[in-house]
Amino acid sequence: MTIRELTSTDKFFMLAGPCVIEGEEMAMRIAEKIVMMTRDRGIPYVFKGSYRKANRSRIDSFTGIGDEEALRILRRVRETFNIPVVTDIHSAEEAEMAAEYVDILQIPAFLCRQSDLLLAAAKTGRIVNIKKGQFLSPEAMKFAAEKVVAEGGEGRVMLTERGTTFGYQDLVVDFRGIPQMRRFGHPVVMDITHSLQQPNQTAGVTGGMPEMIETIAKAAIAVGADGIFIETHENPAEAKSDGANMLRLDLLEGLLDKLLRIREAVK
Repeated sequence: MTIRELTSTDKFFMLAGPCVIEGEEMAMRIAEKIVMMTRDRGIPYVFKGSYRKANRSRIDSFTGIGDEEALRILRRVRETFNIPVVTDIHSAEEAEMAAEYVDILQIPAFLCRQSDLLLAAAKTGRIVNIKKGQFLSPEAMKFAAEKVVAEGGEGRVMLTERGTTFGYQDLVVDFRGIPQMRRFGHPVVMDITHSLQQPNQTAGVTGGMPEMIETIAKAAIAVGADGIFIETHENPAEAKSDGANMLRLDLLEGLLDKLLRIREAVK
């Protein structure tokens, strides 16, 4: 899997799947449905699933089913459907382990300035998707990308916009950031669902505005995003993480058709 393969289409590529691996049956079922949607439409697809959800507000929040079990499920998705897979890593020590199972290593937004983590991800030879910190300007992401490139990661960097902190409990998306980051020469992805989070709720569970998913997605495609990132679930109300801002799986197909029409109009 190379970035060139993901961006060779005149459409857009998509990273999508459950927030965190909850079990093999669900992961395979979601992957199969999205594979059918994307192949019919010529959209390059990367299955997304965290093997562990490390950034949680409460001590009793679900974090995963076990690293090795979740990573094996990601590998089975990859081999069964012949698609690339992506997962987050949280420390330099995890990079080599996760790279044995996945095609793309994702750097969480809160960790995007951690040099050891970025360099370790680059050394694996995998594509590295760096999420923009909620606290950073788009221009500052140039330096995160340079760290990966310096460790042999030329042509293996993606940058992901996921909103900027606005007060204590909200995020906003400045769509100027997409063309600004594209100037660095790396594909830029719009993380649609995470940008609609409403963090720091008094209950200790992040809120969200899923009714705005279509709006953010349309705007991202209109301003030239190379890819979109959507967390999706058959029943978001039952999702073990980030359910408040996820897209219901049965709504994804219709959204993709709308986005393809926008891409065709603006390309």
